[in-house]
Amino acid sequence: MRISRRDVLLGSAGALSAATLPFPKPAIAQSEPIKIGCLAAMTGPSSAPTIGFNRGVNFAADAINAAGGVKGRKIEIVMRDTQGDPTKAVNATQELISQAKVHAIWGPLNSGEALATTPIMARAKMPNLFPCVVDTLIDPVKFPNAFRNAPSNSQWDDAVRNYCLKVLKVKKIAVIGDTTGYGVTAVGASVAAFKKDGADVVYQANIDATQPDMTPDMLRAKNAGTEVIVVWSVSTGMEARMFNTRAAMNWDVSFVGHPSLASGDLSGLVEKPANWEKVYAIGYKSCSYDAAGKLPAKSQYLVDRLLKANVLINDTLLWWIAGGIDAIDLIAKAVQESGSTDSEGIVKYWNTLSTYPGYFGNYSFSPTQHNGYLTDEIVMSAANSAKNGTFALAPGYT
Repeated sequence: MRISRRDVLLGSAGALSAATLPFPKPAIAQSEPIKIGCLAAMTGPSSAPTIGFNRGVNFAADAINAAGGVKGRKIEIVMRDTQGDPTKAVNATQELISQAKVHAIWGPLNSGEALATTPIMARAKMPNLFPCVVDTLIDPVKFPNAFRNAPSNSQWDDAVRNYCLKVLKVKKIAVIGDTTGYGVTAVGASVAAFKKDGADVVYQANIDATQPDMTPDMLRAKNAGTEVIVVWSVSTGMEARMFNTRAAMNWDVSFVGHPSLASGDLSGLVEKPANWEKVYAIGYKSCSYDAAGKLPAKSQYLVDRLLKANVLINDTLLWWIAGGIDAIDLIAKAVQESGSTDSEGIVKYWNTLSTYPGYFGNYSFSPTQHNGYLTDEIVMSAANSAKNGTFALAPGYT
């Protein structure tokens, strides 16, 4: 019996009976867990996305295991805290491969770390899924085992730039990021793209995420005539300090950029709710509610299941949770369909996917294209409009 995606995640009777069917593998292989390594910054300034992603990962693993596992094999999550440090990520990657002997790896969740770990996984032929957005991380020739189940930074950058230039109709731009590998790369790409489209980038900077006072940079941006501030960082502490500084300066300028601008923990970091106004973060159709407050049916179904399972979603982003669920599901499905935890079988299965129905979105992969997310799913959200990790569309959308 073929186990459907719904059966695997929901634990239906069909999934339970199918999971007990014999499979022509040695007995030890049937009983061994499917080990999925997870590289996540659980602590440190880049930890905000990990909160949501980990909830999704654990939710998916629990659901699959409750349904009898994959061909009778349980999912085992092997988590390692990278602390947002590329060196720690490299060490953890090597340990997961050589000692823990995982079958696939989800993460890292930060592009600066992934830039250091992706070549290591390529040499080890380790199947790797990640949500990191730096474009160069995906190269089916150099990294044939690396797949992205989220938009690339180019897709994010296009959405941000189009919103600034075509919806807000501004021309003088400030582009600010943190000093991580991701922040530096993203700022450089964003500045180049704005200039190519005829915008005037009047200020750009990479700021240490732990810098306590944002006033000098904000003053320089204001004095340069900035009409909108584009932010590329996952550090919510840094972002909150920028919002608070804007309020102290009595400066009516919008922020547009990275999804972390809408992270739930910002509500406890801004000095007052009004400081979070006029902030527009990258969002997704699957996680956006309409004027009547309704989500797409599939997304509402997921929210209902998460709430029933007592999974907190009001302090994080639904797409982070959904992305974590989809990652574990994609690995489990690859083992299910290939009948093996071998790298070759997992990668071969991923390369056949066309509009695979995830909760975060649909994914399409091929041997020559490992960017799986569809560009037309990306929108901008009103950052402070969170409702169970979902958001209202930013002004300007119909």
